[in-house]
Amino acid sequence: MCILQVSLVMSSVTAGSFSTELQSEVLSLPSSAWNRSSELLNKMGDLTVAKTYKRETKNRVFVNRSLHLEKIRFFGMDMDYTLAVYKSPQYESLAFRLVVERLICIGYPEAIRDFEYDPSFSVRGLWFDTRYGNLLKVDPYGNLLVCVHGFSFLESSDVRNFYPNKFVQLDEGRIFVLNTLFNLPETYLLSCLVDYFTNSKEYSNEPTGVNCDDLYMSYKSIFQDCRDAFDWVHLEGDLKKITVENLEMYVQKDGRLPIMLDRIREHEKKTFLLTNSDYTYTKQIMSYLLDGNNRSWETYFDFIVVDAKKPNFFSEGTILRTIDKETGAQKIGTFIGLMQEGHVYSGGSCDVFSELIGAKGKDVLYIGDHIFGDILKSKKIRGWRTFLVIPELAQELYVWTNKKTLYNRLQNLYALLSDMFKNLDSTSLCMPDISSVREAIREVTLEMDLSFGMLGSLFRSGSRQTFFASQVMRYADIYAVSFLNLLHYPFSYLFKSPSMLMPHESTVEHDAADSAAEFGELVLRAGLGVKTVEEEGTGDQANGTARTSIAKNRDYHVPHLRAETPRRVTHHHDEDDSDDDGCGDGLLRNKCRTAEVQS
Repeated sequence: MCILQVSLVMSSVTAGSFSTELQSEVLSLPSSAWNRSSELLNKMGDLTVAKTYKRETKNRVFVNRSLHLEKIRFFGMDMDYTLAVYKSPQYESLAFRLVVERLICIGYPEAIRDFEYDPSFSVRGLWFDTRYGNLLKVDPYGNLLVCVHGFSFLESSDVRNFYPNKFVQLDEGRIFVLNTLFNLPETYLLSCLVDYFTNSKEYSNEPTGVNCDDLYMSYKSIFQDCRDAFDWVHLEGDLKKITVENLEMYVQKDGRLPIMLDRIREHEKKTFLLTNSDYTYTKQIMSYLLDGNNRSWETYFDFIVVDAKKPNFFSEGTILRTIDKETGAQKIGTFIGLMQEGHVYSGGSCDVFSELIGAKGKDVLYIGDHIFGDILKSKKIRGWRTFLVIPELAQELYVWTNKKTLYNRLQNLYALLSDMFKNLDSTSLCMPDISSVREAIREVTLEMDLSFGMLGSLFRSGSRQTFFASQVMRYADIYAVSFLNLLHYPFSYLFKSPSMLMPHESTVEHDAADSAAEFGELVLRAGLGVKTVEEEGTGDQANGTARTSIAKNRDYHVPHLRAETPRRVTHHHDEDDSDDDGCGDGLLRNKCRTAEVQS
């Protein structure tokens, strides 16, 4: 029985006859859903103490949208920060030092060599405003939560000088989103450079940059120099060379990785590696992680694609070529054959790749750390199921569990604020003094934020979520500290998303029931057109003769005069709840639904 039908039946029953009428109407339906659910729940005993089983926090996978592992045929994986997890802060410190040296080489002051990477400062998901040189922490709608200029955390009055409404639009020509783990040292270096040029005596400040005699440097040019330097270090500099020469120092080796990859294939699933890294670097990293017991790293994957050029891979893509594993060079020509295990491919596009391996889209679970390049594009453009790896989640969970008293205190302050207005309405002339409560809220919010780091949590500022958090919720079906957390779940597991409650649902208790009459006509209106199965039957019989006689006197015929109440479940709230695999997408699914209603 569909939930919509239950809710409409409930709304049409008065408070006095609720239990008797509702139960009789629900039980009259052919699906017998009420009987089945009651039988199952009665076995659990007192439902007020029933709790959902949860694995250890460190081993859990968190769910935004339900996902049935049994229906996944292909497990795709990124390499950097997904299979190959770089040690923090060692790796970020290395990248930071190399970029500083690069900037000095292109003319930046020698003094910036004194800066050292501070891991307590940076957090992913910040926006850099290239017009004013500010780092911004924003909520999902562009409202400012934190604003930092160099090393200065700006007060509200200073923030309004830059952003009068404390709001900024995500303009790609002005705003750069520092989304990736590779951006952490870049985030800190941008603050170092802005602070240096803003506070050095030889430079004078302008709203959008700094002057030194007849030299002007805009914050946008400083950002572009920094961005170019990081790209150079990653693509042409010594970052990869130093990393592969010191793998134990910079790359975590986890003995569970080969076990996980083997278990996936033991359950008749396919695995593929899809990385932007070149073949030579990929081979060195993956050999370190997987080679052993007379077995090559390549044997853990059914398909291997390097130089994928994500996120472009998910749109137009590039030419798909094969790699000569002896030389690491690309072979000429476009590959059009069947992809084979043990071969390595370069470039391509999602369309071509999916066709060659026989993937349809939602039978692919892609695992990566890049919210934009790995998760957003694969979900938004191609409909792949997505697993976001968030290493910072380990610290987030630690602080969340150990500092829960701060969050509770914040909720109590909000309750106190609400209590101060409880006896007031539109006739009230007095104005309660809430200044002390608001100040207390600010202090607790700051204490909460500093528990995570200088710029606070990755996911929130006080009780408000960040832009990064909204991206995770929107595009990542599931997420965890590591994809190795899948070791703790069977491959038949149904990851069930929690109920997504709106404020009118999360803040109104179920036992605070009011009668329909108290709400007036609006609550009754919903049930006017709803009939039970029995009512439909008797109505059809009573009106059948009249309808037939009227129809005979007309020159036209209306196939259906109104919608028919569903007699069985015709839809699923979560796509992966469906057991009817015979009904595919589009027209075929519609035909199946039609057959269900008519049966």
